[in-house]
Amino acid sequence: MSSIYIEYNFKVEPLQPGTEILIAELGYVGFESFVETEDGVTAYIQKDEWRDNILDEVEILNSAEFKIDHSFLEIEQINWNIEWEKNFSPIEVDGKCVVRAPFHPERNLEYEIVIEPKMSFGTGHHETTFMMLQYILENEFEGKSVLDMGCGTAVLAILVEMRGASSIDAIDIDDWCYENSLENTEKNHCQNISVYLGDASLLKDQKYNVIIANINRNILLEDMHVYKKCLKSGGLLYLSGFYTQDLAIIKETCNNLGLEFVDNKEKNNWVAAKFKSL
Repeated sequence: MSSIYIEYNFKVEPLQPGTEILIAELGYVGFESFVETEDGVTAYIQKDEWRDNILDEVEILNSAEFKIDHSFLEIEQINWNIEWEKNFSPIEVDGKCVVRAPFHPERNLEYEIVIEPKMSFGTGHHETTFMMLQYILENEFEGKSVLDMGCGTAVLAILVEMRGASSIDAIDIDDWCYENSLENTEKNHCQNISVYLGDASLLKDQKYNVIIANINRNILLEDMHVYKKCLKSGGLLYLSGFYTQDLAIIKETCNNLGLEFVDNKEKNNWVAAKFKSL
């Protein structure tokens, strides 16, 4: 599918977490595709959605903590399938699972997940998604009820179903993620995943055996009490989306709510952690 886009090239210092924050904020104002570069990120928005003051609402550009320079130009007739094929490579997790795009050849692995690599977070390339996929491969999900909070592409929910979960709720606040999750669950022939647009306020009297939340630190801390309330006794909580230095406050918050720390993984200063409801 070809369209006319405006391409922005951002140089970001320091690169992390600057690039991550910038991508999130650009997504909120209408940018729909991103390619991380050595010194920042290239972002795309459809010309019909673009306006002169498009960056006024991007708060990080006014932050004294980051130095961000940018330039932009109009790009005609981008074929996104070709662009993604150049920039998106399959991800293999522990020799058991592959996450690939539709244009990649099949792999002879136990679990094969096909993801349309749009702007949605969660292709397996990011450290947090990779570690959460590892956790799902290492633990039992047969017959369990699961919540995937901040589902992004629904890649985690899809693997959870492949691992035998009986029912999965996948929730994301972003319209693009919601639509992409619906597309990906259908593409992977999922039968047990229900996708919802919204946040933790959707969670009322639901109870789950397992909750997966790969979001940022502040949202995790804000919504932790909701996760605890929704976990069945002995239920498991898997968290990611935060840095090594944030693990202490995550553990403290969980402990105060009656969530016992089990273990954690680390990859390039990112952390995924496992907790158990007492």
